[in-house]
Amino acid sequence: MIHCFCINSCNLVLDVNSGALHRVDDMTIDLLEKACYAKSKKNGLAEAGNRERSNAFSATGETDFELFCDDAHVFLGAFPELRELVEKGQLFSAENTDAVNLHMKDRKPVVKALCLHIAHECNLRCAYCFAGQGNYSENDRGLMPLEIGKKALDFLIEHSGTRRNLEVDFFGGEPMLNFDVVKEIVAYGRKREAEAGKNFRFTLTTNGTLLTDENIEYINENFDNVVLSIDGRKHVNDKMRTFCGGGSYEKILPLIKRVADSRENYYVRGTFTRHNPDFAADVLHLADAGFKNISVEPVVAPPEMDYAITEELLPALFTDYEKLAEEVLLREKDGRGENFFHFEMDITGGPCIAKRVTGCGAGSEYLAVTPSGKLYPCHQFVGDEKFQIGDLETGIIKSEIINDFASCHVLSKPECAECWARFYCSGGCIANAYHANGSIHIPDKISCELMRKRIECALYIFAMRS
Repeated sequence: MIHCFCINSCNLVLDVNSGALHRVDDMTIDLLEKACYAKSKKNGLAEAGNRERSNAFSATGETDFELFCDDAHVFLGAFPELRELVEKGQLFSAENTDAVNLHMKDRKPVVKALCLHIAHECNLRCAYCFAGQGNYSENDRGLMPLEIGKKALDFLIEHSGTRRNLEVDFFGGEPMLNFDVVKEIVAYGRKREAEAGKNFRFTLTTNGTLLTDENIEYINENFDNVVLSIDGRKHVNDKMRTFCGGGSYEKILPLIKRVADSRENYYVRGTFTRHNPDFAADVLHLADAGFKNISVEPVVAPPEMDYAITEELLPALFTDYEKLAEEVLLREKDGRGENFFHFEMDITGGPCIAKRVTGCGAGSEYLAVTPSGKLYPCHQFVGDEKFQIGDLETGIIKSEIINDFASCHVLSKPECAECWARFYCSGGCIANAYHANGSIHIPDKISCELMRKRIECALYIFAMRS
């Protein structure tokens, strides 16, 4: 399978199975699009054309390939180079399904990351918060006690097998409402990692409202990464991210800027909604404010919500992604470069095949822990009792849920198996799929469309940098 696309007059062809990326001229991309059409028609995926077309690289040879060309000079000019790429395994390469299936069959996932819901309380009332504006359910409110945090780290060590590097994200609500306990859990983790031969990497996800010089110094000394929440321009941020009495932008911006100015490993993390389909302006606003590492992502919400992203918005969002990609490149040339999370891609290396196939590992390698010690597949399932897989006292008691999540990967979902982006999105967000379709095994259509466009833009930027 190949994927042909064009961004800002740059024609690109991705060979899906090898990962090879080719920049080509108009004539060649036209030729390859016709080859793709023929293959899809042969497989019953395309409408019939006004003449019979066959697979350009079928065993029948070059004679059939002439059917794709309007005249002889196109055929003679383009085909030898394409044939060479095919022979090198860089175009129309076959998928090594046997090796991948064998790897997945023998895979024994272990828990390598926890999301600690250190506080089921929040001092903001963000309109799109999946936790009911930071309050969560009435039966699991409050702050995590130190003993629960300690048990969570012990659980992670016990279930991590031979894996040495373990990830722990302090999450909420707003985790800094319980920051004294956070610090005690970190201290406990440093003690336990020395005893167990492990290495904890701690992350803090915060709205930034409670930052001070003192706790910023502590964060920089003890946390490997920090995620700082802000949505972009003042009017955009303050429409969704509010205190009880008004917007949060003026309070947050100078505080999170102090964190960003004092360390390299951080991301400012925003959410865009149907109220700001020109989200690229928010990314650039954050870049102009001095932030170098930026992630602004689409909201996940039921279509009946007034801020939900619906299908008719997709063309405008696609245009904005392409505008943003071009601006990222222009700013790099001017020495004002920033890292936009979804555009950072190195196709010469990247994650191993297991990561490409399984994604984040929610429900099998990554779990969420509530303040009372309940275990869920990830933070977006917290509060949905049918997804509670156990707790820190009893351990995992619903192994069938773990097995279901572990089996949810790109090889098991028909929509993913036919998608050119499958080795880059890794099947998408399982929680998004469930909330959109009621099943973790059916990807969310809108999320898939946006992901494919982001990947195209990332490949475009990679090609232009090369």
